[in-house]
Amino acid sequence: MSSQTNPPQVHRRRVFYIPGYDPMPPRRYRELYRTESGLQAAISGYDISISPKSGDGPFGWRVVSFQDGMQVQTDVDVLAWSDIVQDSMSGSIPATYLQLAHTAWIYLSTGALGRLVRLRKGPVIAALYPVGMLLTQLLAALLVAWGITTLMWSLVGWLALVPALAAAYGLLRWFRKIDNRLFAYYLMHDYAYSAQSKGETSAELQKRLDSFGGLVRQALQTKVDEVLVVGHSSGAHLGVSVLSDLIRDHRVPENGPVLSFLTLGQVVPMVSFLPKAHRLRADLQFLSNSDNLTWVDVSAPGDGCAFALCDPVSVSGVAGPGKKWPLVLSAAFTKTLSPERWNALRWRFFRLHFQYLCAFDQPGTYDYFRITAGPQTLGERFKGRTPSKSRIEAPVSKYTSVDA
Repeated sequence: MSSQTNPPQVHRRRVFYIPGYDPMPPRRYRELYRTESGLQAAISGYDISISPKSGDGPFGWRVVSFQDGMQVQTDVDVLAWSDIVQDSMSGSIPATYLQLAHTAWIYLSTGALGRLVRLRKGPVIAALYPVGMLLTQLLAALLVAWGITTLMWSLVGWLALVPALAAAYGLLRWFRKIDNRLFAYYLMHDYAYSAQSKGETSAELQKRLDSFGGLVRQALQTKVDEVLVVGHSSGAHLGVSVLSDLIRDHRVPENGPVLSFLTLGQVVPMVSFLPKAHRLRADLQFLSNSDNLTWVDVSAPGDGCAFALCDPVSVSGVAGPGKKWPLVLSAAFTKTLSPERWNALRWRFFRLHFQYLCAFDQPGTYDYFRITAGPQTLGERFKGRTPSKSRIEAPVSKYTSVDA
């Protein structure tokens, strides 16, 4: 916890949301928050309203909520890196297939894939999905080329390869055009981005993380009651590094706002299990021992894209004797969503990966809009909670070095 005693009530809060690997502009997160917060407020019996952000800085919005007899003002900023994501996805179709081969080789040759399977099969299947889908698309294109060549060979000989290859490439282009339904290219670029340097943070991304840290540092010097950093999916391990740097550099004021960290649907092992992820493993180890914040990690076994209930510090093999964080909790989709809602969502894997940011029609302790817009700090809200009994803490990673 921060050295400041947790205030019993929060009147003003700053929230910094770090998205996962997402090429979409941050505006989509404001609209998601607007829609889902209204639904949750109607279900849970509180008032909440969203208005545009005033002033400079990252894209964001203001939330005013009346909960438990108190009015709370929250300013939300999205720490966007979508431009970096877009640049990493700009490769041609042949380049994507080379990416596929390179990424598969890294996870197989390092032994990371086999160890990830020992944690949760769901996210590993999700990782293998784009490989299978892209290879299926390639096979379909080759079959089309073979069919056209066979039909035309007796007429034009080798010239049959011209329309055959054109048709095959046209089919591959069509598959890429409809990737907003298939997600094969998107997921392939996602996993390739993490694996490209075997877990090492690129200079471009590190520069962005430094800028994120500067924004959080400025917020910690303002008169708010809580500064809450939220990392979703890949944004979880980015948040770990941002906050570790802040605390190491003594940028968290002793008498400033309470510092809180919420990770949702994390995929930390996809990076921390790679051989050159020294920095991330060091940050995980450092943050897990810190007295300067509260760190709560929320996931759900129903989310097949996350390493649900896997303690990211422990499974990465860097938990020390002084480990305090994170508090690993389950969002328990099968309990917090009604049977009708669960049945409607259970096979929509990518939608479920965003459920943490959405309304629950049978809400439990976890409520994103009470956490981000309610009168309690993260630490107060989960004070006294014991971690999920079904969490996974066994050290599984082959690579545990924290020194580059």
